[in-house]
Amino acid sequence: MINSRLFVIAVAMLLAVASAAHAAGDAEAGKGKAAACAACHGANGNSANPQWPNIAGQHEGYLYQQLKHFKSGERNNPVMAGQVANLSDQDMQDLAAYFAGLEMEVGAANEDVAAQGESIWRGGIPERNVPACAACHGPGGDGMKGAGYPKLGGQKATYLVSQLQAYRSGERNGYDAATIMVDVASSLTDEEIEAVASFASGLYLPDNGADGE
Repeated sequence: MINSRLFVIAVAMLLAVASAAHAAGDAEAGKGKAAACAACHGANGNSANPQWPNIAGQHEGYLYQQLKHFKSGERNNPVMAGQVANLSDQDMQDLAAYFAGLEMEVGAANEDVAAQGESIWRGGIPERNVPACAACHGPGGDGMKGAGYPKLGGQKATYLVSQLQAYRSGERNGYDAATIMVDVASSLTDEEIEAVASFASGLYLPDNGADGE
């Protein structure tokens, strides 16, 4: 019998691949539209607040899809809903192209929990049917562009913790790709979430080779 959790993940992966394609944006035009983004995400796409994500260097397709989710309400966030309310589809594509071309400032893992985090990232938790994070986000955290899975390597640990907790509670849900993470995070404890988030923040993208390509 096919494990129900793995089946849900497989279906969601197919849906994510189907929705990932989009027309390329104009990075130069996006630069001219990015001033409002700087208040939270920094002038270079790297936030000074650990609660807000770095978006510099994130996959263009992922950024575009998330902006669309915020605008449609499929991803519920009052702050972002207000920011995207007046953006056109072309605006969102241009912004995604601009921030994708910037360089993310990577974080560092907490050595006290690095081993536990690496175990979950590399091998998952088989006894609870939790898949390895690397299966979708790559060994080096570079994600999968074609499938729309984001880069997590170097991302702020505090932000990653908040998002895993939001998936676990069902607060972050409502669109196809979120089904994967809601299911995965539902089996993680607070300690495991903190460990894997910390480990991800210390994955340095330049070492990833061709991950996610």
